[in-house]
Amino acid sequence: MHRQSPIIRWRKYSESYTLTGNKCISCNAVYYPKKELCTCGSAQFQNHQFSGKGKLSSYTEIKSAPEEFSFMIPYCIGIIQLDEGPKIIAQIADATGEELQIGMEVETVFRKNYKVNDHGIIHYTLKCIPCKHDVM
Repeated sequence: MHRQSPIIRWRKYSESYTLTGNKCISCNAVYYPKKELCTCGSAQFQNHQFSGKGKLSSYTEIKSAPEEFSFMIPYCIGIIQLDEGPKIIAQIADATGEELQIGMEVETVFRKNYKVNDHGIIHYTLKCIPCKHDVM
């Protein structure tokens, strides 16, 4: 499993845990993860906080996983088109493969991802869940 130093993880906290990307000052294009050079050629950006809301573009159900994730089997991974444009890949929580539909609205939540051995560090990540709409 890929490991990073705690200092690097802390420095990238807002990018990893809050969907903070960047926005080109010249053409207003938004990126997640952050880019250093826009497709328009500009290198001038400002931070951009994404809403975390979007639509499920595609998904798959994982039935055989690495040991660290075996406690979650089965689980779903999806491609989410964020409302602001970029696509992200995330685990879909609180739903089974049978409950998911292409085009359904989802939102990001902060959840436990895995734990390193029985007494190790717990790693958290953003996951997506289906949006709950109020029924009138």
